[in-house]
Amino acid sequence: MTFTVLTAEFVTESNTFNKNRVDYDAFHCLFGDDAIKERGNANTELAGFCDCVRDYGWNHIHVLSAESDCFVVTRDAFDRLGGAMIAAAVAHKAQLDGILLALHGAMVTEFCEDGEGELLGRLRAAVGPDMPIAITLDPHANVTLKMCELANIVVSYKTYPHVDMRKCGRQAGDILQRAMKGEIRPRTLRVHPPMLREANSGRTDVGPMIDRIAKAIAYEKEPGVFAVSINSGFGCADIREVGPTVTVTYDGNETKHRVFAESIADDIWEKRFDIIDYFMPVEEAVEIAKCYKSDQGPLIIADYADNPGAGAYGDSTDLLKALLDAGVMNAACGPMFDPETAKQLHGHKVGDHVKVKLGGKSDPRFGGSPLELEGEVCLISDGFYTGDGPMIGGLHLSFGETAVLRVGGIEILVVSGGGQMLDLQQFRAFGIDPAAKTVVALKSQQHFRAAFEPIAGKIILCDSGALCTTHLDKLPYRNVQRPIFPIDRDM
Repeated sequence: MTFTVLTAEFVTESNTFNKNRVDYDAFHCLFGDDAIKERGNANTELAGFCDCVRDYGWNHIHVLSAESDCFVVTRDAFDRLGGAMIAAAVAHKAQLDGILLALHGAMVTEFCEDGEGELLGRLRAAVGPDMPIAITLDPHANVTLKMCELANIVVSYKTYPHVDMRKCGRQAGDILQRAMKGEIRPRTLRVHPPMLREANSGRTDVGPMIDRIAKAIAYEKEPGVFAVSINSGFGCADIREVGPTVTVTYDGNETKHRVFAESIADDIWEKRFDIIDYFMPVEEAVEIAKCYKSDQGPLIIADYADNPGAGAYGDSTDLLKALLDAGVMNAACGPMFDPETAKQLHGHKVGDHVKVKLGGKSDPRFGGSPLELEGEVCLISDGFYTGDGPMIGGLHLSFGETAVLRVGGIEILVVSGGGQMLDLQQFRAFGIDPAAKTVVALKSQQHFRAAFEPIAGKIILCDSGALCTTHLDKLPYRNVQRPIFPIDRDM
C-alpha cells in the first residue's frame, strides 16, 4: 500500500530574554520542491524524510522549510507559517495517511509559551485524533506535556553538535511507516526533573551524556520501544515547562518504560553539580591568547555567552576589546552582528581606512558597549557561503551584507544577519583562513566543535557576560515553576 505523507520543517528556538521579535519576513523559508532541492540531501531532517519517501514509495507533500533567529515569534509569522501547514493538511485530508514534522521544541510566540504544542493542537483539530503524527526535535527542546499528548511519535537528535539530523528524520519516518501500516499504535511518555537545563547543556562528545545516550540506544531495541530522547532543555526560555526531559515513544504497557525514563532523569538530577566545562572570564582568556604559540593549530576562544544560536545578540564587544587592548596578533573574530556598521563598510572599497563604532548596540548591559575603532577594509561581500562541514555541508546560506575589517592584528567578520559560527566556510568564504591564525575568537557554545576542533591546537570557553551567560541567576525569570535548579540552588 502506498501512503501519502505531509511533511514540513518549522524550526526556531526562542530566547525570551532577547528583546527582539522574529516576524514572517525574518524567517528563511523555502516552499515545496524548492525546499527539497536545497535541503533534501544534506544533514537535515527533511533529508531523512526524503530517504523514507524513496524507500517506502510515499506520496510526498512537503509544505515548507522555515527557520529563523532565536527570538520570540510574532503572531503574524506563526499564523502564516503554521497556517500554511494547516491549510495543506485540510486540503489533502482525504488522502493523507500521516504527518511528519521537523520542529525544534523551544519555540515561544507572542501569545503562547508552547509554540510547538499550539501548532500540534491546530493540526489535530484539522485532521482528527487518529492520524499518526511524528515530530523530530532538537535535544535542547523544552518538551511539553502537550507535545507528547498530541504527537504520537517524538524523536530528538542524539548528538551535540547536531551531526545526526538526517538520521533522526529517518528514524521518525521509519516509526511513522509502521504506524500507518497498523503494526503499532505508538504514544509518548515524558519525565521532567525540576531544572532549567542539564548541567552540561547536553554535550554528547564528553561527560555523562555519552553513557545516557548509549543506554537510550540500547533501550530502543527493547520490545515495544521505538525512540528514546534525552533533551537537555533550553534554559533561556522563561516558561513554565522549561528544562530537561526524557521521553520514550512506545507501544503497550508504559510502566516499565516510565521506570527507565525516570532512571535517566534521576541521573541528570543527581549530576546537576557535575559541570565539565570551565567558562573563564574575558581577562583570563586573553592572558592565554597573549602567550599562545600556534605550532599545533590555532587557539579557539568560544564566546559561550554571546551565541546567536541560543538567542544572544551576537554583538558583545568585551572579548574583542580585550584582545585588541592586549595587542593580540594574527587573529580572527566573528561573526560580529552589526548591520549598521556592515552597511557603512559597504559604502567603502577594499583598502580604505575607516572609523567605525562597532558592536554593543543591541543592549550594552550584556557584553559591552560599542567600540570606536579605526581599521582597514579587507573585504566587501553579499554574505553568501556554502557550508562544507559536518553540520551544514552543502547548504547555501548568507550573513547578509558582510565585511571584513582589520583592526591591529585582528580580522573582524562584520555581518548583518545573525548566526553562530559552526562551519569553517563561515570564515573562509570571506578571505579568512582560521587554520592559519594564531587565535580565533568566535561566537558559539558547542556546535563550532564539529568543524573547528579538527584544526584547533587548543579550545577554551569564555563567558563575556552576554545574554547567554552561564550565570542563570542573573537573568530575570518570572514564569518558571519554582523551586527550580539552579535558581533555587539548595532545593
